[in-house]
Amino acid sequence: MTQQTHEPASPPTTPTTPRPLGEHRVWPRTFHDRLTAPLPGLKAMARFAREGAVRPGREGLADLPLLPVEPAPLPRADPSTLAVTWAGHASWIVRIGGLTVLTDPVWSRRILGTPTRITPVGVPWEDLPRIDAVVISHNHYDHLDAPTLCRLPRATPLFVPAGLGRWFRRRRFSWVTELDWWEGAELAGVRFDFVPAHHWSKRTLTDTCQSLWGGWILTDTDGRRLYFAGDTGYGHWFSRIGDRYPGIDLALMPIGAYDPRWWLSDVHCDPEEAVRATLDLGARRMAPMHWGTFVLSAEPVLEPLTRVRTAWEKAGLEREDLWDLPIGASKVLERSAPTAARATTEIAAPHSA
Repeated sequence: MTQQTHEPASPPTTPTTPRPLGEHRVWPRTFHDRLTAPLPGLKAMARFAREGAVRPGREGLADLPLLPVEPAPLPRADPSTLAVTWAGHASWIVRIGGLTVLTDPVWSRRILGTPTRITPVGVPWEDLPRIDAVVISHNHYDHLDAPTLCRLPRATPLFVPAGLGRWFRRRRFSWVTELDWWEGAELAGVRFDFVPAHHWSKRTLTDTCQSLWGGWILTDTDGRRLYFAGDTGYGHWFSRIGDRYPGIDLALMPIGAYDPRWWLSDVHCDPEEAVRATLDLGARRMAPMHWGTFVLSAEPVLEPLTRVRTAWEKAGLEREDLWDLPIGASKVLERSAPTAARATTEIAAPHSA
């Protein structure tokens, strides 16, 4: 068992040596010093209780029938392609380097303290291929869903934030790799690197910030690189991640759960900030997520999509590089040569908002 010291979370100047898979480590009791903004105090809690703006009103829910849902069979993928399928919220089926990876899998109809999901899961569980690995961004209920995870074989390789391994081991998962920020591990030629996020963690009344939070960089042997942001506000980490991991082909970025802004700006990007973060990362493409699945905040349900499209256009970016997929839809990035790449869509174009 390795003793882990609580060192400053600054990016290394050279690639770190991959950590052993399934390594048991001892972590600090708290990660409060990793917060980039203070958690809400009593004054903020009182204001939140007084205003009570936690869900959209009737007008904000009127566009529920227009939310884009287009389930389709998973695309063909081999080790030479990078393919993504949006199952809803922050749940993706990622094919990279010949592996199938799930991100923050939530297949449940509802999560604790939240109304039933407003759109169906994009891919039925029984239609999934064999899952080679799972990455978890943090322990909030809409990203760490016990009923979904317990449907997986207990030998599934799991990549999780520092301090979260014991949660999985209590559920008899046998192959759990915990990582600190800027650390990586390798599985079958694919590198999994854990990177910072502007967020926090909490699952019970007594475990605030006792496990870490962050995003993931997945890199295959040919250099194809995907960034999964998990859940995050906007801030300085994006440019540092981009410097540390250049050439990101696709950024999976959260764009929803941002209103009221005074309450959520520190921990959730709005659509304009998600576009800015993509630019900070130096990512070539962006796929929006974390919207249109659960009603977690007060913005109208379709607003994140319309705002991100407007922000992308205002930034002067190529329309084809915004992968605003419907739930259940897929896209494939194929490379025919080391310097050439092209994206293909396995379904019809997304609905226009």
